[in-house]
Amino acid sequence: LLFQILGAVILGFGIWILADKTSFIAVLQMSSPSLKIGAYILIGVGALTMLMGFLGCLGAVNEIRCLLGLYFTCLMIILITQVAAGLVIYFQKETLKEELSRIVRSLIEKYDPLNDDERNLQDAWDYVQTQIACCGWTGAKDWENNEILINQSMTAYPCSCSNSSKDFEVDTGFCNLDVPINGTATYADWPVHQQGCMDGVEQWLKDNLGVILGVCTGVAVIELLGMILSISLCKNIHSEDYTKVPKS
Repeated sequence: LLFQILGAVILGFGIWILADKTSFIAVLQMSSPSLKIGAYILIGVGALTMLMGFLGCLGAVNEIRCLLGLYFTCLMIILITQVAAGLVIYFQKETLKEELSRIVRSLIEKYDPLNDDERNLQDAWDYVQTQIACCGWTGAKDWENNEILINQSMTAYPCSCSNSSKDFEVDTGFCNLDVPINGTATYADWPVHQQGCMDGVEQWLKDNLGVILGVCTGVAVIELLGMILSISLCKNIHSEDYTKVPKS
């Protein structure tokens, strides 16, 4: 039952990644095929874990060695895969950071409130900037590369970056800056947050690192216990005491 619950949690997490449309996860999964693949892998692992939990219970109740052996093998494969994925993420973290930076900067450059095809992705990024109280990836200067703002001589700015109370009710699209007609401006003239979202995301990860590591460790421990229990049951099923067999 415990492994079926664990499988349901993993399955639900994968589905949440694909279904989420209003957070930083949405920005990633809409822009990066790798995260979508990862979500499908999580769904597969979750479904497999639930199935293995059922087979493990069936094997233990009916004392079927082959099912317990299959249960042990699948748990071992899942555990090895999780450890390998963790090591890849750890050693490739700089590459992943660069990829993330490329995705966000491309989104900022092409941001267009009138583009309905990218509305979900843009709304997700606006949500991130509003919730974290940040602007751009490394800072508000990133928005100077936006094609629409360049055409408007920087006399507008992203509303979701605003630190002004008058813009609190508007959290998408662009807001107009109060400047003289035919005037120009820079990001330094905008009433926006100066912190980049990269710092905010990294701080969120640091604040929640203990929880993330705790969950991962807990899952690994449960899987190890399941492996130990299954191999123990497998060894004890139908064991015979051959010392009692009379010698001819």
